[in-house]
Amino acid sequence: MKNSARAERGAQRETGRRLFSRPGPLSAHREGVLPEEAFHTMLTFERRRAERSRKPFVLMLLDSHAVHKNGSGPNFLHRLASTVCNATRETDVIGWYEEGEILAVIFTEINLEGENFVTEVLHSKVARALRDNLDPALASHLVITLHLFPETWDKDRPGRVTDIKLYPELSAKASKKRLSMVVKRAIDIMGSGLLLLVISPVLAAIALAIKLTSEGPAIFQQERLGQFGKKFKILKFRTMYINNDHGIHRDYVRRLIKGNAAHSKDSETQSGVYKIKDDPRVTPVGKFLRKTSLDEFPQFWNVLRGEMSLVGPRPPLPYEFEVYDFWHRRRILEVKPGVTGLWQVSGRSRTCFDDMVRLDLRYSKSWSLWLDLKILLATPRAVLTGDGAF
Repeated sequence: MKNSARAERGAQRETGRRLFSRPGPLSAHREGVLPEEAFHTMLTFERRRAERSRKPFVLMLLDSHAVHKNGSGPNFLHRLASTVCNATRETDVIGWYEEGEILAVIFTEINLEGENFVTEVLHSKVARALRDNLDPALASHLVITLHLFPETWDKDRPGRVTDIKLYPELSAKASKKRLSMVVKRAIDIMGSGLLLLVISPVLAAIALAIKLTSEGPAIFQQERLGQFGKKFKILKFRTMYINNDHGIHRDYVRRLIKGNAAHSKDSETQSGVYKIKDDPRVTPVGKFLRKTSLDEFPQFWNVLRGEMSLVGPRPPLPYEFEVYDFWHRRRILEVKPGVTGLWQVSGRSRTCFDDMVRLDLRYSKSWSLWLDLKILLATPRAVLTGDGAF
């Protein structure tokens, strides 16, 4: 294992050297500072390594935009890079996060015994070196931020879970596919709006059936995590009795993600099933709605509002995300969650959790409008057969 890690680190350095051959602001002065493209590549490598080794790292960004506005001299960037190189370890990776503007350091294999303590120590060490070696008036305008990978999950914090600064390549990828994403959003708006209009009688009939057969509202709202972990309320037809114990599903999902749900003593579960089979909390009408996926129809309103897309990964529950492995978290990064997706047309609940995540990652990596069209065309068959639905 140690030899493998050493070989991987050597390959990363070699890749960095090859990419560094392109000239940059410091290429003629300091070989230890990578240009922007090379540094972004190394940051991606480090995230992948941390996912496998489970050893976190810290990304430090030193933003000099304000320094330039206050009249920094031509040698300031070179002195800044030299100071940072001398204040960090040989194993740390230094480069341009934004060429000529934001210098960055990846502090590898950080010991997280006391997360705040570690980041404070790193910040203090570099800040002290900057004060001692740079013009204090200019150094005071440097903005230093630290970003921990994997990101800390705080279920009570509003907004995003994902720290986008750790994924600079996503912005570049989004720029390249900007036109396709605009078209995808236009299809989402037109498709969801038209579907809501056409099936409105069906929606009304379903709502009436729910109200007549069980107590409680017809529409069920549940907190989910969207792209980058942004929280939103997903809409579904209520399929369960009110005031039921959500702990049953929470405990089952946590066991499933950890890979031991197949060994559960609960006779209502079975190997590889994402949902609980024969769930006693589900109403008779709810069983039919789940089997036919009619309970998902109110999500077209989420699509119209821009919280979801017609096609994309299934939006996770917050208590799912709490027990995600590092690599599982990538499924919520590049695209919005969808009403349907590769998982839904590839066996749905018969697919084990890790395979579901792999399908989501495959979709994100190979996304195209053509792929969305193929998934949309395959969805009616998956709904009509009810394969893997409970």
